[in-house]
Amino acid sequence: MPKHPKRRTRRNLAVLALSALCLTGFLYWDNTALQVTRFDPVFSDLPAGFDGCRIVVLSDLHGASFGAHNADLLAAVAAEQPEYIFFLGDLEDKYRGPADGYPAETARGLSAIAPTYYVTGNHEWAVGGVPALKEILTANGVTVLSNQFVPLERNGDTIVLAGIDDPNGYADQKTPEELAAEVYAACGDPFWILLAHRNNRFARQYSLLGADLVCSGHAHGGIVRLPGTDGLFSHDLDLFPSYTAGLYEENGSVLFVTRGLGNSGPSFRVFNRPEIAVLTLRRAEG
Repeated sequence: MPKHPKRRTRRNLAVLALSALCLTGFLYWDNTALQVTRFDPVFSDLPAGFDGCRIVVLSDLHGASFGAHNADLLAAVAAEQPEYIFFLGDLEDKYRGPADGYPAETARGLSAIAPTYYVTGNHEWAVGGVPALKEILTANGVTVLSNQFVPLERNGDTIVLAGIDDPNGYADQKTPEELAAEVYAACGDPFWILLAHRNNRFARQYSLLGADLVCSGHAHGGIVRLPGTDGLFSHDLDLFPSYTAGLYEENGSVLFVTRGLGNSGPSFRVFNRPEIAVLTLRRAEG
């Protein structure tokens, strides 16, 4: 007959409670502690004037706040001294809806650090009011790229930055292929970067456009990151997705995917902290 069954039960309950507390604390930290990751993609045709160009890439904020008024996020971005900031969509979250003042405040904070360029994600279109959102961002210093391209100049050289609206946008919006054709018609054969929210369109579509670098988000790093995988889940809950974080290459085009910052609805990250990605463009030697 076991001795002191009540004492053993209390001990087991205490262990379970402590384990639950530790797990809760870890998940809170894992979803709120910002992580800066750095990448140095190398390109043979990068103009010499852009060698060493430093870009912060952000995505998928989903209305989250890191510190009061996102002070922690802004301080961490500023500490990296970027020359440009790319924001790749899902500033808002369809489960939270529009947040009064949040887009303007975020836009002001980022654009005060460096020139900031933005494309829509799927959640902005689900929330609605995208034209008004674009006006707010523009009024607060952000350049919104809605199926458009602009030149970037550095040290006497020029590259092209293009950005597309999410496929959830207007049915008659310009296609990525049409935008690429406009880039080539206007600029010849430039080094160009494409900002496009959805990582999962790279292999079958975006890699075929001829862009030297495509920057995407959307995947949240595969949500649960396990060693040797690209994450456990896609946004559609497919197992073991591809192209969820870091650098990839397909059809002569390089893809960079950021793990993003926030969470959508009730989801949470595991072994997958909110990411501030820093790209330093490098020109191949020789």
